[in-house]
Amino acid sequence: MKTKIFLLILFISSNLFAQEQKMTAAEIASFKESVNVVSKKIKTLSTDFVQYKHMDFLSKDIETSGKMVFKEPNLLQWQYKKPYNYSIVFKNGKILINDEGKKSAVDIGNSKIFARINKLIIGSVSGDMFDDKEFTISYFKLKGQNLAKFIPKDATLKKYIKQIELTFDKEEATVVQVKLLESSEDYTRIVLKNKVINAKIDDSVFTN
Repeated sequence: MKTKIFLLILFISSNLFAQEQKMTAAEIASFKESVNVVSKKIKTLSTDFVQYKHMDFLSKDIETSGKMVFKEPNLLQWQYKKPYNYSIVFKNGKILINDEGKKSAVDIGNSKIFARINKLIIGSVSGDMFDDKEFTISYFKLKGQNLAKFIPKDATLKKYIKQIELTFDKEEATVVQVKLLESSEDYTRIVLKNKVINAKIDDSVFTN
């Protein structure tokens, strides 16, 4: 009986290990090259998303959904449609917020932390954020996917974001999931689906 239990634990452990394996140096170089090639080709990107907000004191994640639109070099809109209407636009150094018709704006230029977070968000969407000066980065292989984990080196940023995890489709080399781990046990996981790349997007989309 003990032998069977031991073998079961060993089987489960080996399967868990197999789900996330560290890349070799050659695999990292190949992965980064493929992502950089694809990200440079992305002029626009629109995608549906489902966001899961995990809070340690809640038994169930808070689920919201909507649409994200990106246009190079730095126009970005997150439009939440369920269970409420709420949109955030990153444009011309500002964050424009529309909360059920109540509008407000934050000047990114007045805050280095906002500027860094803005860069992070745009980088995570386009896949262009392999900056060894800003992050300690580790790379892993998953079944049909690749995973990059970013730990901020900046102490101030680290107070807000402990780690960023980007999951990439192995074939397309584009981001399919973004996970932001906060300083506590809380995290936000965003799953991207139904991506449309390089369709024409008018600048008026980013009017909030």
